[in-house]
Amino acid sequence: MTMIHWNVDPIIFDLGFIAPRWYGLLFASAFIASYYVMRSVFEREQRPLVDLDSLTLYMILGTVIGARAGHMLFYEPDVLLNNPLEFIAIWKGGLASHGGALGIITGLWLFARSHKKYSFVWLMDRLAIVAALSGMFIRMGNLMNSEIVGMPTDVVWGFWFQRIDPTPVFRHPTQIYEALICLVLFAVLWTMYRAGHAQRAPGRIIGTFMVLLFSSRFAVEFLKEHQVTFEDAMPIDMGQLLSIPFVLWGLWFLLRSKKQTA
Repeated sequence: MTMIHWNVDPIIFDLGFIAPRWYGLLFASAFIASYYVMRSVFEREQRPLVDLDSLTLYMILGTVIGARAGHMLFYEPDVLLNNPLEFIAIWKGGLASHGGALGIITGLWLFARSHKKYSFVWLMDRLAIVAALSGMFIRMGNLMNSEIVGMPTDVVWGFWFQRIDPTPVFRHPTQIYEALICLVLFAVLWTMYRAGHAQRAPGRIIGTFMVLLFSSRFAVEFLKEHQVTFEDAMPIDMGQLLSIPFVLWGLWFLLRSKKQTA
């Protein structure tokens, strides 16, 4: 049976005083790629690029703070209570995508409050496009870290994550599944934007993003190993539980956009 042996070192190189990691490189690449896509959007709609620079800062802070807060609150609240300084130890890992989503939404709300010419929905529709693209980079970072692995399987494309299993075990490469989902979703949302959906039906793009991304996240979670032990006693895991409100919110955006179009 074919098996992919995965034993990539998470550290790109180690010079002692500096040891960059693949995850950090891909995380930074997500922001760089997102900036250039948003630059294309701003130029297309003749918006000042100086506003994009400000928006980028809001998004970086919102993503990092939100993702870290989400991980600590949803998955390791005991660690946060016992040692609050662990919150800033981002280099140890621990970033939750649902927390990152909430951080981005908060950042957009704050930006819209200080830049009155941008509505919250206008921002949400356009940031949804790059959020999907960023998700692809981040999940590939998870793959390079050999983390968020799938359950044992007998599919021919199963991965042996040697850093997780010293002896060969076939597992679903769920990081790749979600990376591909995000890449396809980016293509769909970008096509919708180019077709004028953001102008004709505000809220349709963000609604589509939330429903498709988080419903697929709900489905893929069935193939993942639990990240923390308390999930073993839950009927659905934390990732699935946190996805439900986002799917419902996405449906609300879609209904709202349909009424506005009508």
